[in-house]
Amino acid sequence: MQIALLAPLPPEQNGIADYAGHLKQALEDLGVRVRTPLQGVGNDPQAARQRVNEVDWHDFDLVHAEIGGGRLAEFHALLALRQRFPHLPLTATVHDPERLVWRRQHLPWPLSMMASLRSPLPEVATVLADPLCLHEERQLARQLTRLITLTQAGNRSLKQRMRLRQAQMAVVPHGNLSIAPVPLPPLQPLKLLYFGFIYRGKGIEDLLEALARLFVAKPALRPQVRLTLAGGSEPEMAFGPSGSYLEQLRQRIRELGLTDLTSWHLDLPAAQIPQVIQAHHVMVLPYRESSKLKILGTLRGTSGALSWATACGRGVITSDARSFAEEVSHGNGDIYPQGNVQALTDALSRLCEQPQMAQVWADRAAVLGRERVWSLTAERFREIFQHACEVR
Repeated sequence: MQIALLAPLPPEQNGIADYAGHLKQALEDLGVRVRTPLQGVGNDPQAARQRVNEVDWHDFDLVHAEIGGGRLAEFHALLALRQRFPHLPLTATVHDPERLVWRRQHLPWPLSMMASLRSPLPEVATVLADPLCLHEERQLARQLTRLITLTQAGNRSLKQRMRLRQAQMAVVPHGNLSIAPVPLPPLQPLKLLYFGFIYRGKGIEDLLEALARLFVAKPALRPQVRLTLAGGSEPEMAFGPSGSYLEQLRQRIRELGLTDLTSWHLDLPAAQIPQVIQAHHVMVLPYRESSKLKILGTLRGTSGALSWATACGRGVITSDARSFAEEVSHGNGDIYPQGNVQALTDALSRLCEQPQMAQVWADRAAVLGRERVWSLTAERFREIFQHACEVR
């Protein structure tokens, strides 16, 4: 079998590129020939359509795309392919259900005139144009042979919003690397880890505030807890109109009196990620869903960071954003209402009072990790691809 993979790939710094890179390697290990016809076009929809016109697609049994993360190139490539090749099997992993891409490349006139005006006019224009975007997403989704989500919650929400047939749907949990187990460090001090791309919207401020509240309520716990902030700090995400987000976090840490308890591991090489995660007891992911995004729909994706925790045999404390509740329903962590700093404080307090929970969570995460290694995940994808070819 030879397939075309439409996706960002490393060294691009985003979770979907990491996912696509691991999937590509795992499929090739199974003997699937994988080519990447869009490599080099970036996230340029026009360049993606042009590339579709230049490639001989008759060489491929199937085309598979990784869709999400605000990218439009893969979406427009699939549109062009379906227009040109009505019978070519097309599949996609949808990383941000209940929608495919959530936004159009261009706003229609006259709404396009509002895009360069002062806020909130661009946001209003986006909302007014959303019915057209949703119509285009539904048109493509209905013409795809298979749509794959990483969770059951994502599957249900995507099927309902895109008005799809159950026969089009599949669920394949986020794959992870096979990583040798490492025992938990000694339970004192309790070592907490935030891991992931560091930019606004990840709720990191909530975690800092929760720790500060914990130490005010229970000063005796202060010597017993440490926090590490680790992950990528891609410039276009970490810097914005309001300045350096990293510096704002450092300033907030100083204001809360947490400097002596907080350490950083920025832009970790991939080879060092397991070592850093396994040097801690629990990963904390305090994500918040975008209030702007809620106007357009409900985000039911998951997280590459959660997959790393599972692979490394570590439990998590996470908000109930996205599909996190489902991902932490295996006895591998604790969950709290997103944005509720006091609830996060209480979760951290429970862990400090019963640090043995970290071991219970770690044991369950290790079992889950073995079930989700990329070699098994790729076998599931190969089965879906073979069936999609037969259906078409």
